[in-house]
Amino acid sequence: MAPPSRLDKALDRTIMPKLIVNHNTVYRYRQPVGFGDHRLMVRPRDSHDMRVIDTALTISPTAEIRWMHDVFSNSIAVAHFEDQADELRFESRIVIEHFGLDTPVFTLDEYAQTFPFCYDADEAADLGRCDERHYPDPQRRIDTWARGFLERGLNSRTQEVLFQINLAINRQFSYQRRYSVGVQTPVETLNLGSGTCRDLAVFMMEAVRSLGFAARFVSGYLYDPTLDPNAGETEVNEPVRGASATHAWVQVYLPGAGWVEYDPTNGLVGGANLIRVAVARDPAQAVPLQGTFIGPSDAFAEMEVEVEVLSDDTSS
Repeated sequence: MAPPSRLDKALDRTIMPKLIVNHNTVYRYRQPVGFGDHRLMVRPRDSHDMRVIDTALTISPTAEIRWMHDVFSNSIAVAHFEDQADELRFESRIVIEHFGLDTPVFTLDEYAQTFPFCYDADEAADLGRCDERHYPDPQRRIDTWARGFLERGLNSRTQEVLFQINLAINRQFSYQRRYSVGVQTPVETLNLGSGTCRDLAVFMMEAVRSLGFAARFVSGYLYDPTLDPNAGETEVNEPVRGASATHAWVQVYLPGAGWVEYDPTNGLVGGANLIRVAVARDPAQAVPLQGTFIGPSDAFAEMEVEVEVLSDDTSS
């Protein structure tokens, strides 16, 4: 497998056990409107590499909030409103302890170290539809693109195949911001040669699914030390892409290693700077904030989103 990049190494060396995530969203309207229930996915998933230690969620106008887990065990906050307003504001502040991997090299079960391989029966049943294609590709162009990373006539090293696919998306496709709802189809992304982090994640997800890998969509946040005034000096000379908004990437299931993080927007592996909030089979199941308003169709004026991920300079 190719060695970690300079950015991988710099992020792995960064001492950042405690991070603060500020995520603010404001909807503005031309007149007071009513609001339907809104679903928020902003609370990171507790795990062995990440622990939530403090949360604060402020909503204006006042809302009644209830919490639930969805089918993927993501934490969902549902806000119910009674009052009308010309501005709807959500302010989330999360403090986490985050422990990224020291190196993007993983130990796979022997049978999975070379590709192709088949998941064992128990894992295949539990992986469900995560290894199924979800988007049309009638001319099999995504298949052709993905199979270009396999060694002809030979078993390929599994981690090398995924590493090269992830890196190729970063190098071949340009990154663009887009705040509209939804994603491009993988074929559209291939035709355009560009996309948002969501589009690039979906493209990689479908590319590796075409090879038989189980993959799922991840939504969350991205830590960029070059944007952190508390980080001090860093060896990273260029920022990562997608850090000042919600971010999206991919997990691929590898026997022996489990769900491994791949960020095709930045060509990174391992998740040292990735903060998982939601995992899902399809991006429509992992929208950070969604809801409706009740009023004239032209009442909506604008939306403003601010995301900031900082190291906690008060931690010892």
